[in-house]
Amino acid sequence: MTTRLLLLADTHLPTRARDLPDEVWAAVEAADLVVHAGDWVDVATLDRLEERSRRLLACWGNNDGAELRARLSERGTAVVDGVRVGVVHETGAAVGREARMDAAHPELDLLVFGHSHIPWDSTTPAGLRLINPGSPTDRRRQPRCTYATLVLEDGRIEDAALHALPLRSVVGSA
Repeated sequence: MTTRLLLLADTHLPTRARDLPDEVWAAVEAADLVVHAGDWVDVATLDRLEERSRRLLACWGNNDGAELRARLSERGTAVVDGVRVGVVHETGAAVGREARMDAAHPELDLLVFGHSHIPWDSTTPAGLRLINPGSPTDRRRQPRCTYATLVLEDGRIEDAALHALPLRSVVGSA
């Protein structure tokens, strides 16, 4: 079995942009599972992703208020095609991240996280894959806004890719 995942974090709507780029909405519709690692900011984005996604796995972030926290958990988990997937907003500093996440999440095969807006893709000594997709609306110090995709196939993580968005694709950004 093959499952296509779209990985998002730090959408910050409508403070960083009015909407997600069209390319991201197309990726939502193509994905079997959308994973969002928090910092939604508005409930409308959650509502729209729930409506347009086949399946959504998500958590809240540090910029998410009471209404989002009431609907989402601090951490989310699911077993998808035999892969134990988790999502959390923050993992702390980059230095020592792999060891901390091995200790904190020994039950997972894949952990999607956000917060920094800095893309990250590594595998810990224990085999846990860590992916931060960056942000599709707020590049901060990065050259481009980003999101990630990957494929789960027969219990394996395959074809992980970071996608850089064109500079003017973010609606309402400079």
